[in-house]
Amino acid sequence: MFFLSSMAFGQDLDFSKIEVVAEKVAGTVYIIRGTDDEKAFSGGNIAVSVGEDGVVMIDSKFGPLSEKILTAIKKIGGDHPKFILNTHVHGDHVGGNAKYHQHGSIIAHENVRKRMDKEPKEKWPVITFDQSLSIHFNGEQIKAKHFPKGHTDGDSIISFTGSNVIHMGDHLFNGMFPFVDLNSGGTVQGYMTNMKKVLDHISDEVFIIPGHGPVCNKKQLAVNYDMLEKTTNLITEKMKAGKSLEELKKEGLPEEWKNWSWAFITTEKWIETVYGSFK
Repeated sequence: MFFLSSMAFGQDLDFSKIEVVAEKVAGTVYIIRGTDDEKAFSGGNIAVSVGEDGVVMIDSKFGPLSEKILTAIKKIGGDHPKFILNTHVHGDHVGGNAKYHQHGSIIAHENVRKRMDKEPKEKWPVITFDQSLSIHFNGEQIKAKHFPKGHTDGDSIISFTGSNVIHMGDHLFNGMFPFVDLNSGGTVQGYMTNMKKVLDHISDEVFIIPGHGPVCNKKQLAVNYDMLEKTTNLITEKMKAGKSLEELKKEGLPEEWKNWSWAFITTEKWIETVYGSFK
């Protein structure tokens, strides 16, 4: 289960060398990210809404970064969040939950809580939902909607309806091959379907915070979808022709997709993921 491997990966990081910053996106919303996150790994991007009602935080990165994250929030006029929404279960998105549970309520899809049953209770969501949930806070509706069988079986995409910002969680690794956790209910097919649904329903003006990578817009989201569609079609056509996984990995992908490979999801790993999901 990737929840465990992501935590193990985090244990290899020198958190003392990782710095985080808060940057304005739009409206009440800021992104909190690692300062050297271009295809690096300080954990998932955080979004925060800061306003007269307090702070809502989306995801919490790795636990050892919690004090730095809270410092970044205070620099933009906030404090301990009243609500913490988790986009999914992986440790680089929920690792800091325990830091905030005494000050605010942790919220997530019901499958996130189910998959955290072996984690300390301080990390568990205390409010769960099935299809969707809304928080009316800082002058806008903040809506969490479940997108099934994508990155995992418990993913939510969060919309800040007044600020015109969405946080896609790990339904978007902007400019990178995505991680699709087949062992936690994710599928490449569902991942693509979910991204297409988002593309079909957002405006051209929306700001998109990915789980990993830089903030982008609808046009750049479409570029990511195009990569998914073309590489998946290429791999599955070869599968239909009888190619084995080893043959697929040996042949690789065309040069145009070379720069999408990164430390965690290389070209070979992406081919394995597509093969495993469609096989």
